[in-house]
Amino acid sequence: MSSPTTSSTSASSSSRAVAAQASPDGLQTPQGRTTIADGVVQKIAGIAARDVAGVHALGGGAARTIGALRDRIPGASQSIGQGVAVEVGETQAAIDLDIVTEYGVSIADVARAIRRNVITTVEGMTGLQVTEVNVSVNDIHLPGDDAEDRPEPARVQ
Repeated sequence: MSSPTTSSTSASSSSRAVAAQASPDGLQTPQGRTTIADGVVQKIAGIAARDVAGVHALGGGAARTIGALRDRIPGASQSIGQGVAVEVGETQAAIDLDIVTEYGVSIADVARAIRRNVITTVEGMTGLQVTEVNVSVNDIHLPGDDAEDRPEPARVQ
């Protein structure tokens, strides 16, 4: 009699194992499937990357220029996903980031911190497995760069 119990227990545990392999993250359940749009992952990754110390901005030169113009337009929305490209599948995501670092920081340490923060945040919020985070450093922000962005004072009053 112990033999049938063992076989039903094995069948039951093997069906649970198959279900666990099919959906380790909870995005696909017998009750339904959850899909996450690329834009959602893009925003989450952009915010997570900006939170890392040593990151001045995201995006290449042209993207930052367009973003600066957009910021000056009243009522325009800020692009959180600027400098972030993602590929999202059913259970996995790959992320590419274009960043500008602060002068004097270790680029390798900043890239490592970005990867850690982006992976932790995206996986925690979405349940997707992040397969890779590629970081491309396009520029370094120098302390005097902000002075160039400020308009010169008027010569006459």
